[in-house]
Amino acid sequence: MDSTCEYCYTLLPEAQRPDDANHPPDDATLIDTLRRIVANRQYLKIDGVIVDVWSASVTVQIWDLLRDDKRQRLLTLPPHELILRCIAIYRHVTKNRGGQ
Repeated sequence: MDSTCEYCYTLLPEAQRPDDANHPPDDATLIDTLRRIVANRQYLKIDGVIVDVWSASVTVQIWDLLRDDKRQRLLTLPPHELILRCIAIYRHVTKNRGGQ
């Protein structure tokens, strides 16, 4: 289902480009795609959502720190929700350490 509005297409032409990757829930190769974003320092469009380098980096950092059972729970989410959840964890952790 394409939920991007036409107005968004005019503001961000990259939104019109086809997906670079598709990852259904429970697809652990999403993390490999995020690692590729970080390594190449280039955003990709995953399942209709543009994922920037910072978001990919934060997600990978949090992912690497999680126990396997927590990883499996995150994998049940759609990719954009998994990324947002990892960003929320990162913000919570860094806020408590006096970071960003």
